[in-house]
Amino acid sequence: MSRELSPTQLAVERLARPRPAPGIWSGNMVAVLERGWQAIKTQNWGIIISGFFEPVLYLLAMGWGLGALVGEVEGPGGAKVSYAAYIAPAMLATSAMNGAIYDSTMNVFFKLNFGKLYQAMLQTSLGPLDVALGEIMLALFRGLLYAVAFLAVMAALGLATSWWALLMVPAAVLIAFGFAAVGMGVTSFAQRFQQLDLIMFAMLPMFLFSATLYPISVYPSAVQLFIQALPLWHGVELMRHLAVGHLTWATLGHATYFTAMTALGLWVTTVRMRKLFLR
Repeated sequence: MSRELSPTQLAVERLARPRPAPGIWSGNMVAVLERGWQAIKTQNWGIIISGFFEPVLYLLAMGWGLGALVGEVEGPGGAKVSYAAYIAPAMLATSAMNGAIYDSTMNVFFKLNFGKLYQAMLQTSLGPLDVALGEIMLALFRGLLYAVAFLAVMAALGLATSWWALLMVPAAVLIAFGFAAVGMGVTSFAQRFQQLDLIMFAMLPMFLFSATLYPISVYPSAVQLFIQALPLWHGVELMRHLAVGHLTWATLGHATYFTAMTALGLWVTTVRMRKLFLR
């Protein structure tokens, strides 16, 4: 005959259950997400909303302003598109990058070094992979919001010319996942706020030179090879392919790049958290 357990006994029983990966993962990432949702509802909505307007303003200023002078440009597959339609997918990729980097660097650094939040989490049944996945998923939420809202703006302006453009939303989440995973891993090495300026310093030239505003063909061959190694270039190209429905093996290659980037970032973050807090 089964007996009814008290809430305290149930909590003890849950803690005593075997973990999926002892010392690494408890399978309870939801607890990290719940805490993050509470913080978003009470504190962070203003910051999240303000981050949406930057790429929209770039699109309006460059797409309409400069676009009136440029006219049509060659898009993926050689198709002619308006300049606004050419840079819009790049702005979406940039938006996903910016949101993910902000959440996985500034926010994580504060929780890591001032709030001591992760130390407290890892004193429970949570493992470092739970914490890493939970924090990165919160960054993905921001990327998802930006992607849906920006795609709506593109549709309203007549810049989404293919039904394949709907896949830009999951593609933006994948891009955000890659940047958030790597951003959190890099932040785990930072000891002062000033060191995060190096990340922001790297983001600006990556935005300017990753073929966001003009084709990569304007650069010398050696410079092109360097740019093609940058993650944002792969994100921009992936978005442009989806925007016009030009799907090739290169499209899959760009997506694979971010899959590998995500795996690497998660591994580094998990190893670093375990080293920092589970000695």
